[in-house]
Amino acid sequence: MSEICTVNDESLARAVEIIHDGGLVVIPTDTVYGVACDPRNIEAIRKVFAAKQRPKYKSLQVLLPSIESMEKLHLTLPVPLNRLAAMFMPGAFSPIAEAEDDCSLATLRHDPTTGKATQGVRIPNSAVALRILRATGPLAATSANRSGEESAQTVQEAADALGDAVDLYLDGGATPGHVSSTVVAADPHERDGIAILREGVIRELVIRKALTLNGGALGA
Repeated sequence: MSEICTVNDESLARAVEIIHDGGLVVIPTDTVYGVACDPRNIEAIRKVFAAKQRPKYKSLQVLLPSIESMEKLHLTLPVPLNRLAAMFMPGAFSPIAEAEDDCSLATLRHDPTTGKATQGVRIPNSAVALRILRATGPLAATSANRSGEESAQTVQEAADALGDAVDLYLDGGATPGHVSSTVVAADPHERDGIAILREGVIRELVIRKALTLNGGALGA
């Protein structure tokens, strides 16, 4: 039976236990509510896809408590995403990082063209979300809704969508809206060195203008 709890020391301890045991937790972020699990546990990741009825070709992000967490996970940001990260992280900015050979995340995507393994990452600009992530460590996550439906802005919307497929719902109050983060990849074939894979809270024009004002891809 699922639980809905406010974020406090007791519920955080419960969340850590559930994540460790391969369960699912719904958490608030600075954009929408997300359903999350241990990013190294392939069975837990499969539960996320099943709960959302999410197509397997779609990837999961990894939410981080800090930029230093990337190094611990053996992830790096290529040029010019490293420059954009300095401007937009923490926040609704999800760059596609490159994984080193010793990265153990089960959420990696492998590009058959380049041979590189990649991972979308994000640091939420939310005190509640960061408190949760500091307790649990990095989490594989995606929006807490059925695939194709509107993202959850409240914990009740998430619970209505996912029900008992999730072990614990952490209630941090309403999020700012139903719009997710903006996903950006490095692309050397583009004039400014980036490709917008999903436009979200941060508009594409804002990101491209930020690159121009800060020297562009060549100055990164």
